Amino acid sequence: MTTRQKSRQRLRLGDLLVQNRIISEKQLELALAEQKQSGHKLGRVLVQLGYISESNLLDFLSRQLDIPFVDLKHYQFRPQTVRLLPETHARRYRAIVLSEKDRELTVGMADPTDIFAFDALGRMLKRPIDVVLVREADLLQTIDVVYRRTEEISTLAEELGEELSESDYDIAALEDDEGQVDAPVIKLLQSMFEDAVQIGASDIHIEPDENVLRIRQRVDGELQEQVIEGRRVASALVTRLKLMASLNISEKRLPQDGRFSVRVKDRNIDVRLSTMPIQYGESMVMRLLDQSAGLLELEKLGIPDDMLKRVRRLIDRPAGMLLVTGPTGSGKTTTLYAALNRINQSRTKIITVEDPVEYRLPRINQVQVNPRIGLDFARVLRTALRQDPDVIMVGEMRDRETAEIGLRAAMTGHLVLSTLHTNSAPATVMRLLDMGAQGFMVAAALDGVLAQRLVRRICDSCGEDKAPDPAQLAWLRGMLGEQAVDRMQFRAGRGCAYCSNTGYRGRIGVYELLEMDEELTDALRRMDTESFSELARSRRGYRPLLECALDYAAAGITSLEEVTRLAGGIDVLLDEHIDTAELTAEDD
Repeated sequence: MTTRQKSRQRLRLGDLLVQNRIISEKQLELALAEQKQSGHKLGRVLVQLGYISESNLLDFLSRQLDIPFVDLKHYQFRPQTVRLLPETHARRYRAIVLSEKDRELTVGMADPTDIFAFDALGRMLKRPIDVVLVREADLLQTIDVVYRRTEEISTLAEELGEELSESDYDIAALEDDEGQVDAPVIKLLQSMFEDAVQIGASDIHIEPDENVLRIRQRVDGELQEQVIEGRRVASALVTRLKLMASLNISEKRLPQDGRFSVRVKDRNIDVRLSTMPIQYGESMVMRLLDQSAGLLELEKLGIPDDMLKRVRRLIDRPAGMLLVTGPTGSGKTTTLYAALNRINQSRTKIITVEDPVEYRLPRINQVQVNPRIGLDFARVLRTALRQDPDVIMVGEMRDRETAEIGLRAAMTGHLVLSTLHTNSAPATVMRLLDMGAQGFMVAAALDGVLAQRLVRRICDSCGEDKAPDPAQLAWLRGMLGEQAVDRMQFRAGRGCAYCSNTGYRGRIGVYELLEMDEELTDALRRMDTESFSELARSRRGYRPLLECALDYAAAGITSLEEVTRLAGGIDVLLDEHIDTAELTAEDD
């Protein structure tokens, strides 16, 4: 960095902005007072107060300090270069090493006016530094992505493996070490949880194999695997996790379920744990539930605007039943919690019957079923009706008795929300009838069915235009017609450091909504299932899941590969839109 640039850095950001009449003296005083309370950087405070937009602030700093701005979302990283600066210092000084050339390092800083951070970086890196400006939010996201714990996990597992042997393994020693933070197994677990939280994993799988231990993390619905040599480490991990979940560490022949909470990177994580005996030990799966993230709102689920208005209308009704359907892992519970979050008010009594209770909600009476003592869905539901509720949420309609109690509750003045495992909204009604529910009861109680799936979002950093291949083009033309397809443009992710080279980052919901009307209820009362199915698909406002997914693909939110993967799992839509044999051939 030149002497001229460094001298400019010594002038404070607030003074620069006031001198250039971008903010007023009064605004600076208010921002400094807010900064003193929050402890945040002045630039962040100014943006939060609305005195300047982030893009204008970055543009101003780039011109004023004569340093370039680098968009990290589109920057190709080399992990070994980034790690020249340890993670703790990268977070502390809001800086990241981007490249090295002729012994000089290019370092991105969120606040290049911070001369103290600049000097500290120079002392630590012991190399000439050329500073560029980066967006703070992108910087923190990049740090989470690049500073993965995979190498640290492998190293700690190797150290733990050296300490353990088949002959001298002592469970009591593990119990004695419970309070020691430096115990190798504790360090290993800490690194595993930190890595999982950083990349947004929903589950951690610990799977001992014949000679290795596999640690797999589910990110955006897909598993990412890390293999560790030697499987003795698995028994130490499983034992420690059983202790944390208050399970029986001596029981290795039967499955066990438990729960515990951990604090990772200032976030409270609830861990739902399940063990299962397998050939080479015990497999363990942990579901991670971020309690500090807060519940999603209906508006942020990805429901199309016109459909969202209709869903809100169904939820705001004083009585009736709304079912949310889809396979396991399709986001049904998230949608139900978002619905409860909308209607959770002091004047509304809400009772939930769940297996298990995933998120703890204030003001809501949540009941965890326990079939081993006879506390099943039906029994809790019957008791809940005597507790004078306004709204009842049933985790899942599993049998005839539960379905009938739920339908009767909806008919007698309660709003009932629940889920079913079906492929589409029209198929949900058929499932209720197959379970033994009477057609007249379904017709009287059911107001609507919201079917959903999750598709992966294209990564913002590496997304690019991509034309359909011949098989996809033929599939699209068969569904939409040649003229419609010729006007559409599609995108896909190339793969980058942000998305672990998958081309995807995050997921979004795909929805279809079926609202009951007079014709549909009349067909149900007559038990005319064939007419019901035909009428359902011809309803005004009804659009199948696949059409919603294609809208996202045409908008560049998801890829055609995700749409065809979704189509392969919706049997009802296959018959309607495309020959099954042709689709199977394309998938192959």
